[in-house]
Amino acid sequence: MPRVKTSVASRNRRKKILKAAKGYRGGKSKLLRTAKDAVRKSLTYAYRDRRAKKRDFRRLWITRIGIAARIEGFSYSQLMDGLKKANMLINRKMLAEIALNHNEGFSELVKLAMADSK
Repeated sequence: MPRVKTSVASRNRRKKILKAAKGYRGGKSKLLRTAKDAVRKSLTYAYRDRRAKKRDFRRLWITRIGIAARIEGFSYSQLMDGLKKANMLINRKMLAEIALNHNEGFSELVKLAMADSK
């Protein structure tokens, strides 16, 4: 059986890790073992935070809708219940955008929710 030389594969493996660690401070970007740990940790954080981002934005949208609803004299839950009863299928992201940038439109939605909640 012929002898296999692994130098090219090994170098490529090391280069891949050090390239991923580019921009890290100190030995984390220069030394293979610490770079490997840092990259593994960063990938773990990236995986976790891709999921956390969805939760964070939903919380932000709900907060914005709740504040705008309070200004109109409604609570968040009353508004969402009224919109559901009015068959207004609008997601929280769009509702928060309307609440933030289009006050008149949001007032109309609140009136629609108020009419159907009673």
